[in-house]
Amino acid sequence: MTSEDKRLFECLRQATASTFLTRHSAPANIRDWKGGDIVAFQEDLFANVNTSVSEKWFYTYMKNDAHKLPRIDMLNLLSTYAGYQNWNDFKARHSDVWEKSEREGGAKKYVSLLVVALVVVGIYYLMVHRENDFEFCFVDETKNEAVHSYLNIKILKEDETPLYFKTDSVGCFRYKTRDDLIRFVVQSPYYKTDTIIRSVESSNGSIIKLITDDYALMLHYYSNGNVQDWKERKRQLQTLLADDAQIYQVYPGGIGIELYTKKEFIHKLTTPTNSLKNIQIIDRAYSEGKVIRLKFIVK
Repeated sequence: MTSEDKRLFECLRQATASTFLTRHSAPANIRDWKGGDIVAFQEDLFANVNTSVSEKWFYTYMKNDAHKLPRIDMLNLLSTYAGYQNWNDFKARHSDVWEKSEREGGAKKYVSLLVVALVVVGIYYLMVHRENDFEFCFVDETKNEAVHSYLNIKILKEDETPLYFKTDSVGCFRYKTRDDLIRFVVQSPYYKTDTIIRSVESSNGSIIKLITDDYALMLHYYSNGNVQDWKERKRQLQTLLADDAQIYQVYPGGIGIELYTKKEFIHKLTTPTNSLKNIQIIDRAYSEGKVIRLKFIVK
């Protein structure tokens, strides 16, 4: 490899690193990249030029000083990734810069290039705002299946009002933020409420298992199931509900609520009517194994 080839390839190596750093976080010097940085680079390279490189190739040509240039197809690939048409285009543009610097004198040439590089890096760090992309998918711990019902997500931010979201139809949730840590509460009528804390390093492709709320499922079954033994159903509800339980029916459209005693609510659930199939539990609380607060809506 000639000194000119070595210089041009070093420029390409720097241009490749600068392009990657506009979308990802990693050490400024590509020689300092490690396992996670290299994997992210492979994925970004494939996403932008539909081709990737092996880890062995990366170590040979990007982290260490190679004794020869890579194949021309790889030089073209990296040049395209860095924003040039091909390797010839990259060489033409950087050769012009080099020849002009040569005419300006040895010491001044190197100082000028160094200043330009520092300015470019400084502008990048001032202008580029890196965002972390968190994604979580939820599964039923018992069934080991995706939770297809919409879950309520409450993102907790320090010194800020919480943000509220819902999972999508396949039980997943995605959120972008500049923070490296996310803290949120996941809630559902039929799963136990849980607070999740994840850092950006451990969140990619994160699967979170939810524990079913057996009491809520029992109430759902009693209100929607085809139960023939009404006496047994009544006895089980007597055991499930606290004597002083606060039970509310919320009316659609926010037009008001109605308060039930334990006796009145059990009577409602043990009286065969078509409206029972439309009952949906929206909130509940427990104490010492019994339901002490319950909110439901009839749709």
